[in-house]
Amino acid sequence: MQVVLASASPRRHELLKALVPHFTVIPSHIDEVLDPALPVGTRIERLALEKAQSVANTLTEPTLVIGADTVVCIHDEILGKPQDEADADRMLTQLGNCWHEVITAIALLQTGPNPKIQTAHAVSRVYMRAMTPAERKAYIASGEPMDKAGAYAIQGQAGAYIETIEGSYENIVGLPVQLLAEHLPAFLG
Repeated sequence: MQVVLASASPRRHELLKALVPHFTVIPSHIDEVLDPALPVGTRIERLALEKAQSVANTLTEPTLVIGADTVVCIHDEILGKPQDEADADRMLTQLGNCWHEVITAIALLQTGPNPKIQTAHAVSRVYMRAMTPAERKAYIASGEPMDKAGAYAIQGQAGAYIETIEGSYENIVGLPVQLLAEHLPAFLG
């Protein structure tokens, strides 16, 4: 069965290669809107499914489409991708010297004569030390935080500020590989 990753993220692409050596990347182009009436995990799972569904709607052959979405949560506030440099600075300041959660949802959607859908999410906890104003300014100027949930990439320059993680590192990067490995056999046999 053909497998499609509904994400333009190079990080997700690299992580998925560990489980599925051959797949196609077709980015989803939906508005990423989370329903505030739902619990956080359900919101993110729904968005991952919407991404997978938007790509599945363009396909004609039976395919397994994998969607994913990642958010950072601190004190019940969801931090998505920063809107601008000031927003990135606000997020990085807020994350300093405290624990936060990184939640990544996956959606597996099989098209064709035997359609199937499965969603799930993983939660990792992260403790980031506070960046000085100069460190935040330099990090933001690098451009790295601008397309990342919570305005940082653990696998990039921000890794120097991460003191402790609990849970899956890959989940923090953007694809919970262990969780995905649990669900793939139901789709790929």
